[in-house]
Amino acid sequence: MNSRLVTASLLCVLLITPSNSDACSRAVYFGKEGQTVTGRTMDWFVSDMDTNMWLYPRGLERTSNTKTPFNWKSKYGSVVVTIYEGATADGMNEKGLVANLLYLAEAKYAEVKSDDKRPTLPISAWAQYVLDSYATTAEAVEGLRKEEFRMVPILAPTGEPGTVHLSISDASGDSAIFEFIDGKLTIHHGKQYQVMTNSPIFSEQIPLANYWKAIGGSTMLPGTNRATDRFARLSYYINEATQTADPRRAVATVFSIMRNASVPIGIKIPGQPNIADTLWLTVSDQKNKVYYYQDTNSPSILWVKLNELDFAMGSGPRKLQLDGNPDVGGDQTKNFKPAALFEFLAPTE
Repeated sequence: MNSRLVTASLLCVLLITPSNSDACSRAVYFGKEGQTVTGRTMDWFVSDMDTNMWLYPRGLERTSNTKTPFNWKSKYGSVVVTIYEGATADGMNEKGLVANLLYLAEAKYAEVKSDDKRPTLPISAWAQYVLDSYATTAEAVEGLRKEEFRMVPILAPTGEPGTVHLSISDASGDSAIFEFIDGKLTIHHGKQYQVMTNSPIFSEQIPLANYWKAIGGSTMLPGTNRATDRFARLSYYINEATQTADPRRAVATVFSIMRNASVPIGIKIPGQPNIADTLWLTVSDQKNKVYYYQDTNSPSILWVKLNELDFAMGSGPRKLQLDGNPDVGGDQTKNFKPAALFEFLAPTE
């Protein structure tokens, strides 16, 4: 096809892409000497998602809290960030596997069929199940491809539809993107899938990023809060930024890149409730197993060193209270307190 026609068609797609998408973003950084770091932003149109941080040990019995429950036992310990005290939105396990749950308006899960006897798992538990069960991206892809349970959506406490896609990355930098499109699971697996935002579906975001790459990021990059624009900026910056083996500098670099894709406090667009403030950011140092978190209403960053945590079976779940404590900062490794498990948000099945 004529190259001008290709460029023109891609530009048309870019210009007509709907902008009413949630503003979460995720990117994986490849430093030197195996220094892998994953960053993400969490954006939502309310000012508070009751966010807390949890420590879950190995051997923890979990259930999906559905009519036809899916039950499992955690193989690996993890540190996660939860929302509404009913869903795991983000986290890293002790093997350096990171899971990020992002909103996707186009997600459509399999319809209920009378002959489908599989147990069900709500999207609120999807990321937690992955962190509990797998050490690498390849293992997770192999396991989730079997579809041993049926994914079901939820409603957020705000009434918004809970439709999401999931990104994972391991300590080697291997990535995978999981989306349910028209009832079918779609998987993009490979180290090249460093960046994920939201609408449109991932397969349509890739050519948009390639369009901007052809123009040359050093000359011009799209600057709006739209998912497609953030995808283009992250794709450029995550690879053009300084690649280093120094974990401190690598983490700082990823924080700076994720802030570039963040939505400033106070940005709310009438009629488009899902383009909204960045509430918090996480950065996961997967080589050194350090998990960082920042509340955008706080001047402080906090971190947890997974290599110094007790993930032993029987040690029990523990919580770091973040909700209502915006000034928590610094090393919080020793500050988790025993807490009762919450139930995952109920599905709409």
